Amino acid sequence: MDRREASSDDEEDTRHLIHQTPKSPRSSTFQIDSPRRPPPPRNVKRCLGREVAVTFEDFAERKKNRMHIDTVFCYFSLPQPCYVDDEHVKKLKALGVTMNELKTVWTEDVKKPTDRTIHDVTDNFSSNDDVIAIGDVFFADVEKDWVMQPGGPIAHKCQTLIEPSRVILLTAQRFIQTFLGERFVALHFRRHGFLKFCNAKNPSCFFPIPQAAECISRLVERANVPVIYLSTDAAESETGLLQSLVTLYGKTVPLVTRPARNSAEKWDALLYRKKLDGDPQVEAMLDKTISALSSVFIGAPGSTFTEDILRLRRGWGTASVCDEYLCEGEVPNFIAGDE
Repeated sequence: MDRREASSDDEEDTRHLIHQTPKSPRSSTFQIDSPRRPPPPRNVKRCLGREVAVTFEDFAERKKNRMHIDTVFCYFSLPQPCYVDDEHVKKLKALGVTMNELKTVWTEDVKKPTDRTIHDVTDNFSSNDDVIAIGDVFFADVEKDWVMQPGGPIAHKCQTLIEPSRVILLTAQRFIQTFLGERFVALHFRRHGFLKFCNAKNPSCFFPIPQAAECISRLVERANVPVIYLSTDAAESETGLLQSLVTLYGKTVPLVTRPARNSAEKWDALLYRKKLDGDPQVEAMLDKTISALSSVFIGAPGSTFTEDILRLRRGWGTASVCDEYLCEGEVPNFIAGDE
């Protein structure tokens, strides 16, 4: 099996299994509010030898602006089908996308996923409809050893299927040379909107900052790495507290984030020259690339962003035996009640 990287995780695997071409607005994941259009997914077509992904604009052109989803399959039925709320529906309608009612294929709870086989998926999600959508499959438990093998389960002729452009890779390398050096820990610290999301799981994956800091400090000591690259959407109040609590041998370990654009710094000059600076998708891929090149990676449990980084590390051969999820094997020492 050839090696590959897919940024949409199990959802993309499922689409390939049922022989559907994934269609998503402006990226390989469903980013419906992205302000700028990335280049067409040429690398995916080249690696697989056929067209399996199209941009939202191409999809709209093919459908002559009649963008309708014939069937929406929900992998999970609980706590609500597909995790689709009114806000998602409003955004889809704003793009001109209409869809039929959600279809739940089986009773499945995100808190207690059932072991499923590839045949279960193909039997229940196959369709002759022109356009289908598959609701949130992140917590799906489908032959994980097969799905999560290095490179993933889809055969292709490239090292990785979804990878950073040369410009982004060079920018990441220049950032590492400028701020981090050869040995550093990368930490994906997901916080925004994660409290409610994690508390819907059992156990929760949202850790109080002091507990998170203890976990990070232990790993930094074990890896003996003096600096941390912080990829986060957390508020400054949270990152400030985290910075004060992460220590190594009694000294504070610096948490390094990408600084705002400064003409005196040249590490990001390529992005500026190519007019890619400030693009949220480019910045996200840059974060993933820096993290994938780290000596040790600490991921956010339950995050597709983290899984993208882990897949890159497996595909590039940069994974470490010290890689782990934040506070892996622990539960939060305090959990808020439900609404």
